[in-house]
Amino acid sequence: MLNTMNVGSFYSIQDVFIDRDGTISGSMEAIERPKGELIMKELKYFKDYKHDEGLRKSFNELAAKVFGINFESWYQVGFWNNRYIPFSYIDDSKVVANVSVNDLNLVINGEKKNALQIGTVMTHPDYRKRGLSASLMNKILDKYENEYDYMYLFANQTVLDFYPKFGFKPVNEYQYSMQFTPSQADVSAIRKLNGHNPEDLHFIYGFAAERLPVSKLFGTENTQGVLMFYCMHVFNNDVYYLEREDVIVIYKKDENKIDIFDIIFKKEINIQDILSKITDRQINKIVFHYTPDYEGINTDSNLFNGKEVLFVRASSNNRLPLQIKHPLTAQA
Repeated sequence: MLNTMNVGSFYSIQDVFIDRDGTISGSMEAIERPKGELIMKELKYFKDYKHDEGLRKSFNELAAKVFGINFESWYQVGFWNNRYIPFSYIDDSKVVANVSVNDLNLVINGEKKNALQIGTVMTHPDYRKRGLSASLMNKILDKYENEYDYMYLFANQTVLDFYPKFGFKPVNEYQYSMQFTPSQADVSAIRKLNGHNPEDLHFIYGFAAERLPVSKLFGTENTQGVLMFYCMHVFNNDVYYLEREDVIVIYKKDENKIDIFDIIFKKEINIQDILSKITDRQINKIVFHYTPDYEGINTDSNLFNGKEVLFVRASSNNRLPLQIKHPLTAQA
């Protein structure tokens, strides 16, 4: 029994599920907030509502407010697929808290594993400190129990104490690099792709749908939706198609260094051919933003100190390899 004499306000949360035939069902639970005057409000729980224009707009507004990003163009071009699922609390028609799930596969030592990546964890400033994110996390854990080998996420430095409460453990990542002396540069048959051009974007998407994992040691599959968000909003000026090699490479040059964020290929590649193609005489160092497993090259690895920390919740006896780097373009 809730003691209203000691409670400032509480929200009743209604779990709303919309079936294919439009039937709505749900249950009730209460969350209390220990300050302010008593206010009764109803928050509804929705998931996977990307085609609902009003809720999607509100979701985008919250994402813009919290992260400075907007998913609308990603949706309109057709890259928000069924593998990215928001779980949200709604106040009237306003999305006030969200935790999203990305359904994918990890490739570990050549073996495919079922995985869920948690992302877009956000709460409107007016609704924080009310346990909404924790409630959504618990709903996700309940829904996907026994359906994954790994559940993981990337947490910023301000919430490192939050995720261990749900069984997540921090995992160190390692950055791989190598010294490189390029041969004579051959820039012929390199086509720069435009991250704002729908034709180029759909070419990348179709190509990535048939890709092999960037690494058999530690890679991902079924992450082309996330990749396209990067191509549109992060690396829209850094995507190149090597026509003879039939690969797409996402990279940036910075004086004597080149950062490779992804290599997208449909058949096995010779990495030396790729590196010789995209480098010039000024380059002497290659940095990989994933876990390279190429034959014939020697790489160094150093502890990666990024702004976010990888947290993993593994089922059964599953374990990650040591010294891995999650592919950046698959990071939600």
